[in-house]
Amino acid sequence: MSATATSSSSSAPAHEHFSSRLAFLLAAIGTAVGLGNLWKFPYTLGQSGGAAFVAMYLVAIVLIATPIMLSEMIIGRRTGLSPPQALRQLAGDRGGSAWAMLGWAGIVAVFIVLSFFSVVAGWSLAYLMKAVTGAFVDLSAQGAGQMFGDFLSRPAELVFWHALFMAVTGYTVSRGITGGIERALKLLMPALFVLLIFMVIYGMVAGDFPTAMNYLFVPRLEQVNFDVALDALGQAFFSVNVGIGSVLVYSAYLPANVHLPKAALIVAAGDTLVALLAGLAIFPIVFQYGIDPAEGPQLIFVALSTAFGQMAGGSVIGALFFLLVFVAALTSAIGMLELMTSRAEESPKLNRRTMAPLLAAAAFVFGLLTVFSFNVLGNFHPLAFIPRFEGKTIFDLLDFSVTNVIMPLGGMLYALFAGWWISSAITSAELELPTFWYRLWQLFTRFVAPIAIGLVFVFSLGG
Repeated sequence: MSATATSSSSSAPAHEHFSSRLAFLLAAIGTAVGLGNLWKFPYTLGQSGGAAFVAMYLVAIVLIATPIMLSEMIIGRRTGLSPPQALRQLAGDRGGSAWAMLGWAGIVAVFIVLSFFSVVAGWSLAYLMKAVTGAFVDLSAQGAGQMFGDFLSRPAELVFWHALFMAVTGYTVSRGITGGIERALKLLMPALFVLLIFMVIYGMVAGDFPTAMNYLFVPRLEQVNFDVALDALGQAFFSVNVGIGSVLVYSAYLPANVHLPKAALIVAAGDTLVALLAGLAIFPIVFQYGIDPAEGPQLIFVALSTAFGQMAGGSVIGALFFLLVFVAALTSAIGMLELMTSRAEESPKLNRRTMAPLLAAAAFVFGLLTVFSFNVLGNFHPLAFIPRFEGKTIFDLLDFSVTNVIMPLGGMLYALFAGWWISSAITSAELELPTFWYRLWQLFTRFVAPIAIGLVFVFSLGG
């Protein structure tokens, strides 16, 4: 018998709610928009060859990530609980404890992501200070590489910026939904879009915009393969932040009068727009200054600081860009820490003001593994005996396991849960869609998304 639970458990403390639909949308877009768009999307795109990756990414967003996002929204708003409790309640007697493990897996994944996310976000703060102090003036490509290498070789400096970023995140979440998260995102999200649009306009004027447009939007068939498809799928999940329960958590704070499909489309469109704008901001500069787009994780730090060093007003433009990266990172980190805090807050013995800083501190400590992956543990490759992973550091393995394994598989399970375990009466009531569109959503959650994810794994990981 399908689950028929309709409200949160009476034993669980009530969570706060967003004050408006706009506040929820800013929060949901904020948790989606982050380093995944401004750091990971450009360098993954560059390593995957350009437009073929973009095309597959867009397909993954529309056909897979968005239907799964709706699945998380249904579960979150229906129960008003954190992922483990929400899944347990809706599953009921049909494996509630087993499904709760999916929620816990998502929390673990978010903890891992936040730990290395904070380290990279700390880099943006460090480079913001470098830009402000004129460190980019007349900087050559060799000098930029040396600067970044020297920076990564100093663990104490990396730890300081990592700690500062995590402290800001922990403080914001400890203030609650309306007093902390809402207030911060109402300021940060508009600022992010203004800064990003400014950078795109600058790229159009001062960069090689035609080459960037061709690179981003004219795919070549020889680039299409299952490895690129896996990267695009993983990036879509990482970018929109589905498969680990982040969207579910914010949806638990959502008023009943918000139309979920419209909200999901706005979040997906907003996140995708930021990713594409990031490409249009970064790649014109990359091509203008002859930088290799396949630079990897250091693309925006080495390549763009080189460009900023050669352009008129580069210190100002560089400062604005790294401020943009920091703002995007903070909006996303807030959503990640909130997911973990929401579960702790359901315990009558725990409270937000205590748990948010403690969880932030724990993520900081675990993030030291990422810090040391770039210096003292730089030559340590834990899975070197496996050819596919022989050159990967601890940071590389954490990034790969979450982005390319846990998030897609988590998304598959959320789709199957919403499509098959929850009754049609509940899902149709939450979605409020005409019959045709409701059946289409069911088709994608029950069959298209799980099968597509499975096929990509079979041909890329298993083949």
